[in-house]
Amino acid sequence: MEEESGLRTTLSRLNGRVIFCATLALAACGWAHAQSQSGAVAMKSRYEELQGELASNAYHRPLYLNSREESGAVKGDIYAVLAYPFAQVREALESPDHWCDILILHLNTKYCRLLRESGKTTLRMQVGKKTEQDLGDTYRVDLRYHGGSSAADYFSSSMLADKGPLDTSNYRIEIEAIPLDERRSFLHFSYAYSYGMASKLALRAYLMTVGRDKVGFSVVRREANGQPQYVSGSRATVERNTMRYYLAIDAYLSALEAPAGDRLEKRLAAWYGATEQYPRQLHEVSREEYLAMKRKEVARQQKASN
Repeated sequence: MEEESGLRTTLSRLNGRVIFCATLALAACGWAHAQSQSGAVAMKSRYEELQGELASNAYHRPLYLNSREESGAVKGDIYAVLAYPFAQVREALESPDHWCDILILHLNTKYCRLLRESGKTTLRMQVGKKTEQDLGDTYRVDLRYHGGSSAADYFSSSMLADKGPLDTSNYRIEIEAIPLDERRSFLHFSYAYSYGMASKLALRAYLMTVGRDKVGFSVVRREANGQPQYVSGSRATVERNTMRYYLAIDAYLSALEAPAGDRLEKRLAAWYGATEQYPRQLHEVSREEYLAMKRKEVARQQKASN
């Protein structure tokens, strides 16, 4: 009788734990579903709000960019209509598997490797100059990949890095998207980081020398003749990089239609061609210099990964 009573007590406790765990799982699923729903609703609302800017702008593509700077931090946001089905966009961008192929297109990315260790997923980047550079002379940035929400009509994800070069910190890349129709998707990409005194002084020195003519995309005022005056300083820097990363996403997606062996060259050509549409902000090197440098960097990246 005592054994039977003990068994009943044990089964009762187990059932209680099962019910408790199941309740937690259902609550988590419900929370995730609610997050996806709210994200999709917010994105649809944003798409409607930006109809004018997406239809007519200086970028010659359905794109809206803005930036802000406050309390030692800068952030750039891009909202854009992509000419790719939502399923294709989600497959390419939702997981970290393809992000090194995207990030390496940026001039300052010298190396990227996807690492999965101790239950954590990290994109280990080496960043440096806009010209060829030994990895030993670059800065390491570890972007921790965080999953986000995922549903039939919405997904989001983010990557975070505590530290960056020259006293910068709190790097954050966030992405979310919704379908518009069978052939188009609406994307939100944001890029942000914080800066300290050392990085502020370095930027000031840069803007007084080689970067003195560097500007962003936002028009802060117009001259009497209508000539636009663009934003400068930290906001200009974050706007240029936000655009470069966005164009890398678009270049990656555009190359998926090509045979696997041709995709790298198509991505490189697409990224460079897109940046050259905005020479005032983004031109840095010749096409031949960019292609030669990136072929070497990708080969170095692939060799290290094997």
